[in-house]
Amino acid sequence: MNESARMTRASKSQPIPEDDRQVEGGKPQRGIQSLDSTGQLLTALVAAGRPLALRDLALAADMPPAKAFPHLVSLQKTGLLARDAAGNYLCGPLSLELGLIALQRLSPTREAEPEIIDLAGTTGLSVAMAVLGPLGPTVVRLEESARPQHVSLRVGTVLSLVHTAIGRTVAAHLPENVLAGLLARDELRMAGVAASEAIGKGGALAPAYADRLARVREAQVDNALSHPVPGIDTLAAPVFDHTGSLALVIAVMGSSGSFDSSTAGAVADILRQAARRLSWRFGALKSPG
Repeated sequence: MNESARMTRASKSQPIPEDDRQVEGGKPQRGIQSLDSTGQLLTALVAAGRPLALRDLALAADMPPAKAFPHLVSLQKTGLLARDAAGNYLCGPLSLELGLIALQRLSPTREAEPEIIDLAGTTGLSVAMAVLGPLGPTVVRLEESARPQHVSLRVGTVLSLVHTAIGRTVAAHLPENVLAGLLARDELRMAGVAASEAIGKGGALAPAYADRLARVREAQVDNALSHPVPGIDTLAAPVFDHTGSLALVIAVMGSSGSFDSSTAGAVADILRQAARRLSWRFGALKSPG
């Protein structure tokens, strides 16, 4: 029997360790167990969101420093990790390149689709997704609730930056010069108002409007109660991208009184959590604000 045949026979006779089995398409896949430990270290560094010393990184990955060190040496050699002047471990050039490639391939509206569907199922409410389009905050996705409710919102609807929760959530995260230009055309949008209602003397935002936007930034959620659609309440939350800029807004809507529509309630918490998961997916390690 030649060497190749002996190796083939030996590989067939040796069972795959249970820990190395991963089901993919119904077929067991064999992995490299040592790479699982390497992955733990990378995951711990990402979770920390800052450079870590060997001892701290090993502790976060739940392994002894002596075990972690050889993995870290290899990660440095490949460029996945680097060390700063203090000797702490941080993302290396290869990690940065891989991250940039992943971000370039991301389509926020497509990536948000599963979260939108799950949010509708979890809350039992209608869910909208909006982005800042050429005309203003524009609904690009609407997942209808299983419960009958009259929501006069459609894909393509452009919303007021002043009188809608989605619009105010967009406005709260725009540079003031960009916002001022958009407010000049707000009366053309659904529930829109004349610019004079939102912009005061000297071109500054009206105090009440500016205060409301500040509260939206602080709470990372806004609500609209029975307005602009009578009998329908809305909660909206921002989603950010890897630059910290607003990527999109997600919102839940339902009949007034049928759910807790306060910004401090359980539904608002569920919405914020969904927005944070999406922000993380888009590369925002921490939501601004």
